This record gives sequence, structure tokens and C-alpha cells, in this order.
Amino acid sequence: MLLGAVLLLLLLGGAAPASAHAGLRGADPEDGSVLESAPRYVTLTFTESVGLLEDSFRVYSPENRRVSLGEPQHADGASDTARIDLPDGLAEGTYTVAWRVISADSHPASGAFSFSIGKPSPTAPAVPAEQVEHPVTKSLYDTGRHLAYIAAALLVGTAAFVALCRPPDPAPLRTPLLTGWWTLLTATVALLVLRAPYETGTAPATAFDASAFARTLTGRPGIALLTRLGLLLLTAAALLWLSRRPAPEPDRTPRAHLAAGAALSVGLALTWAAAEHASAGIQVPLAMTSSVLHLLAMACWLGGLTALLLTLRRTRTPPPVATVARFSRLAFASVTVLVVTGVYQSWRGLGSWAALTETSYGRTLTVKLVVTALLLAAAGLSRHWTARLAAAKAPVAVEERVPQLVGAAGAGPETKPGTGGPGTEEPETGGPGNEEPETGKPRNEEPETGKPRTEEPGSGEPEAGPGDRPRPPADEPDRHRRALRLSVLVEVAVGIVVLLVTSVLTGTLPARAEAAAAETAGTAPVAGLPGASTVTIPYDVGTPGGKGRVQITLDPGRVGENGVQAVVFGADGGLTIVPELRLSFTLAAKDIGPVDARLTDRGGYWATSDLNLPLEGTWTMKATVRVTELDQVSASRKVRIAR
Repeated sequence: MLLGAVLLLLLLGGAAPASAHAGLRGADPEDGSVLESAPRYVTLTFTESVGLLEDSFRVYSPENRRVSLGEPQHADGASDTARIDLPDGLAEGTYTVAWRVISADSHPASGAFSFSIGKPSPTAPAVPAEQVEHPVTKSLYDTGRHLAYIAAALLVGTAAFVALCRPPDPAPLRTPLLTGWWTLLTATVALLVLRAPYETGTAPATAFDASAFARTLTGRPGIALLTRLGLLLLTAAALLWLSRRPAPEPDRTPRAHLAAGAALSVGLALTWAAAEHASAGIQVPLAMTSSVLHLLAMACWLGGLTALLLTLRRTRTPPPVATVARFSRLAFASVTVLVVTGVYQSWRGLGSWAALTETSYGRTLTVKLVVTALLLAAAGLSRHWTARLAAAKAPVAVEERVPQLVGAAGAGPETKPGTGGPGTEEPETGGPGNEEPETGKPRNEEPETGKPRTEEPGSGEPEAGPGDRPRPPADEPDRHRRALRLSVLVEVAVGIVVLLVTSVLTGTLPARAEAAAAETAGTAPVAGLPGASTVTIPYDVGTPGGKGRVQITLDPGRVGENGVQAVVFGADGGLTIVPELRLSFTLAAKDIGPVDARLTDRGGYWATSDLNLPLEGTWTMKATVRVTELDQVSASRKVRIAR
């Protein structure tokens, strides 16, 4: 199971797309804008707070030379902004800005845009490639994140099972406890070392850069990882101290031990909440509280399941029913907390019902909900077998029958042959006067063999009275225990899948943040062209050199006559010539369109001056780019047309 989980982690880590959780809400100057004079600085505004790197900004001149810049900073102290001062004396032409920041939830985000001073350059400078994550660094980092989740569940869940369920023989649980601790320690150290190259999008070898590592230790994710290391060392000290003390009473865990374990568990959970989705967005204090409770409930349930499975399979004697029943109550409480906190976190991350199917975050959340439903079904089956096992182990009430003197009060009037008559005790078997009349042998011997007589099963047991419960078969508890082991094994297997999906979900841009970024990314006003708007549509025909983007400017971007200018950029970021570019507009709400813009090639760009959009609303703009005589691709983007 562990090998399969690691292979799946590597697969997910290598195939997952780049994560960028801080959406760009706005830029000043804006993408594609034309300014009359040089700006003093470039300011970016994001959907959440961001961290800055030493080279968060790279600005390229019209001659495609890098402009010398100072240190980036937050604008007016606002943590959701990034600003860089521009030098004086910038010449006319088009400038390109490439940026890279670290989201509050620890994931890097990057992008590029351009603006012009005076007038656009005849040939725009090549847009530098975005600093995407290095594939090896990203795979290693994501694997460390997944393993950290699994290890935390194993460590906290096993400790909670020992403290709250009180198994009589906790020796088999030493291995998962140590495995969880060592795995979490190793994963945390790996994440801390890989943090710098993960942020900058470079190879793992750059982790040995002392300056980059020092910068990591001062950022929020680095501080969270350092705190986790400190808490793990405290946990190790506490476990060593407990191992050298006399074992507590089996039916009671000291309150001091419970308080210390709870404090360490909450502290570990906070190291996740302080550096992921809960630390950014709306209702941060409530979201962090919910995240901590969600993580601890998950650990108590899924990690406790592993502990229960090992207890059922490896202990010399079966655990008492009380231990299984205590875990059943703990699991029920954990599921209740998971449902309440999960609903809140889903609402906070989605923002709308439509996002459940239209966004990557919503689809991943749907997968988690389906797998969690399967986990709940397996948990219900385990709870059923727990109840059956408890019923089979319950004592059976049987009336005790005490031998009475023959003829005593309550005795029947008849006497057995061979007794001494009324008022005398029945002779012991094998004594004088206890012979068979026909053979002369004792009554407790077989007539033919002389061996002791064996009675029929149940002949020596008293008959159950009217109010007695039937005694269960001797093998029934074992059968229930085997069924419980199987259902718990299924729970553990499905639980690992839930953990993997959860870690993927934490690496996906929340739908609410995606929608907030899209509100301003669709139609951004262009400075210097009153009322104009610009839209960029990426395309990829799937052939070498068949990737690029189309930058489209609508003037004035309102109802009525509009002018359209479209420029095509190739895979290298520079201007490229294509055989054909078609542009159409559709207003589905009013059943209008498609309206063909009828662009014409103006020698390096495509344009028209008589596009008529008759109604306001959200139009669908569809661009079809033909790269060669045979290869073409279409891409669409929503654009808002106002009066």
C-alpha cells in the first residue's frame, strides 16, 4: 500500500499543472496601454496577499534590453500589491514587464504584459517566457507535500488512538507512530530545502544558494516549515519522556498527557493553515480555525483507522470490544467535524454552484466528495460490524441451578433408582449403589467398553428460561472481528485516496479567487485610448511553432461602431505573420451572432473600423488563427460591451 501510494504521488506530482493562486486583479500601467509620458512605477494588484522575490520584476526596453531596477515593494504597505520604481528618462516605445510573486498560500504566480510610452514600437519586443516551475523541482516538492499530509495523519491519528481508545497492548502501534514522525520530519526538511528553487522556478541544485535559502527562512512558508520542525522535535522529546515513565492505568489517560498531545497537534495543524488557502481570502481567522479542525479530524479518523487495523491484526489477543467502541465514537465525532468544516471551506473556495463544474477547483472538489462518500459508506459498514461484535461479546444471562437434596423443599417427589431413599443425598457417581442393574457396572461407564460415559452435547447444560437470551455460537465473535478487519482495511485504502485528492486540492486555484481575477482580466481599459479595452487570447495548434497569443483592442468597446486592432505573437513572444485571422462576436443571451468582424491584414497586424455591436451584454469573442495552410485553431474569450 505504501509503495503504491508513493508511485501515485510521483505520478500526480509530475503531471499536475502549474499552480498560481494569486490572481492578477489589475495593473498600472495596464496591459496594452499607451501613455503620454513615462510612468514613475509599475504597480500590480492581486486577489490575495503576495510575497516578493529579489527579481519579482523584469522590465525590457523597446530594444529588448533589461532595464535596471531597484528592490520591489508593496504599494502603500498593502500586502496584496507589488510595486517597482522605474528609472527616469525612459524613451518612447513599447516596454515589456515580466513578474513573479509568491501567493499567501505558498504557491508562485507569474505573468507578463506590455505598455507603450508615446506610441507603440513598430516591432514590439519579445515577451520573455514566464518563469514556470521546473518539472523536477515541482515533482519533488509536490511529493513532499503529499507525504507530509499522510505522515501527519499517521502520527496524530495513532497518538489519538492510543490516548483516547486505550488499547491494552499498544506495542504494535510503536511502528506507525515512529514511521509517521520520521516521514513528516524528512518531508518537512525536504520542503524547506526545495522552497527557494520552487519559488524561483529553477532546478533543485539552486537550493544550495545561501542567499536564496536565507530569504526563504524569512517568508511565511519558510517560517511555517521551521515551526513545524520545532514542534516535531518537541513531539520526539515528549514521546521519549513518556516511554521512560511507568505505564498509566489502562482505563485512564492522564489529563496532562492529553493536554500536551492536543497542544502539539493543534500547533502542527496551524503550520498548514498559516501557509495555504485558509491564510488568504475572506474570513481568514474563521477559515484558519476551520482548517485546523478539519486537518485534526481527518488525522484522528484516517490515522486512527490505521492504528485500529494494526491492533486487530497484530496483537496476540483480540482487543476488547470497549477499545473498538471508543474508536467508533471518536470516528463519528471526527466525521461530524469534517462535514461541518468541509461545507464551510467548500463554500469559501467555490463562491458559486456553477464553479463546482466549471472550474478545476470545483471538479477536484467533486472528486473528493465522491471519494469521501465511499469512505463514509465503508465507515458505516465498520460501525455495523462493531455493533455486532459488541452484541456477540455481551454476557448471556442464564439462571444458575444449584443441586438440591432429594425430597427437600422444591424437589420433585420422584427419586432416582439406587438412591438411599427420601431424605438422603444422591450418591456420587462411581460409588457403591451406583451400578447398572443389568451389568453391575458403574452408571458413568459404557456397558461395552467400560470407558467413561460421554454425554450428548448440551445434555449437561441447563435449559434457558423464558427470559434468557440465546447464547451466540462460539465462532461468531471471530467472524465479526474478521469482517471488521476487512472493512477497516477498505477504509484505510480509500482514506489514502482522500488524502491524495486533498493535497491536490490545496494546490489548485480556488474558484472564488479565479472569478475575482477574471472580473478585471476580461476587459481592461487602455490608458490613452478613452473607453478602449484590450483582450489577450492564447492559442496552440499542437504543432512546432504553433503556439502563441492574439492581443485584440476594441475601440471604444461599447455599443455601436467599434474599431478592432489585433496583433499575433508567436511562441517566442515576438510578432508573427499568419495567413489568416478571423474574429467573430456572439451574444447568446439575445440570440445574436456570430457577427464577423471582417479583419483585414494591415501589414503586421489585423484591423477593421466598422464592427457594429448593437446591444450591451457579455459577448463571446471567438478568434480563429490559421498558422499554415493546414493548421488552424479557435479560442474564445468573454468580453463585456457597455452602452
